[in-house]
Amino acid sequence: MALTIWTNTKFDPAVTQLLHDGTRAHRLVTSAAASTSVLVAGQTDPALASAAIAFGQPDPVDCLRYPNIKWVEVSTAGYTRYDTPEFLETFRTRGSAFTNASAVFADPCAQHVLAMMLSLGRQLLPSHRDQLTDRSWHYEQRRYHSRLLTGQSVLMLGYGAIGRRLTELLAPFGMTLYALRRQTRSETGVRIVPETELTRVLPLVDHIVNILPANPATAGYVNARRLACCRPTAKFYNVGRGTTVDQPALAEALRSRKIAAAYLDVMDPEPLPPAHELWSTPNCYITPHTAGGRHDQDETIVRHFLQNLAAYESGGAMTDRVV
Repeated sequence: MALTIWTNTKFDPAVTQLLHDGTRAHRLVTSAAASTSVLVAGQTDPALASAAIAFGQPDPVDCLRYPNIKWVEVSTAGYTRYDTPEFLETFRTRGSAFTNASAVFADPCAQHVLAMMLSLGRQLLPSHRDQLTDRSWHYEQRRYHSRLLTGQSVLMLGYGAIGRRLTELLAPFGMTLYALRRQTRSETGVRIVPETELTRVLPLVDHIVNILPANPATAGYVNARRLACCRPTAKFYNVGRGTTVDQPALAEALRSRKIAAAYLDVMDPEPLPPAHELWSTPNCYITPHTAGGRHDQDETIVRHFLQNLAAYESGGAMTDRVV
């Protein structure tokens, strides 16, 4: 049976053709307010009223307003706008499906974290700074301050698709891996830590990787008290959401050398204003929310949706199903 599929994501011509070809058995409707950015919240759209499937960033209120919607796939890994009891319980009650695109972004995010771990450990960033400034030859300082990841320890705050992929990438280094998660069931290659044990584990690790989503429970989760528990040699990484970190407390921890370095791919707000203190905080390294980036992002997002569409049509298991 032909279904109406609504989308508010604008792709380049080749990817748009891929989407059209993959949905030719159905009716595809593109919102007049379509956006090229997966991070932009969708606007309300009356055209969604006729759809059974929504793909992109539909307005959550519209999704609740129109009971004919049987499946929503968001084009991002994060789904904060939809992560409410009202939304999730309504979809469960209806028997509707909700999926995200975690599988698209897990590998690039994990590789991004690994890249910064290696860059910091091997003194690449200070050496690059020397090249851009006075071109001084800090042979002994760079060589003897270099560190190996081999045998070090990592704590991941949050453990989903990104954490699982990072665990795979770090396996060859023989590291001790911990992960904070509400569900304390065991996982291969990582020691799951309940929240009650967090302050005990923080002083044990060399790297803290924040992958927490944004919600009321995680607002300011990485705060002064938790940063004070860290080793002064520890390095902090954020590829979760900026709101999960008390940024003034992080800046102070860096200035007072309570931690050694921070790498931030997400901040609050974004874009980070040029005058913001984090730009000039010692040993704070920033990338502009690009950890999930990949040259084939849009094509992979569409292929993820089309794979799930085939599963939806056949009654099979859908990838990255939340509800």
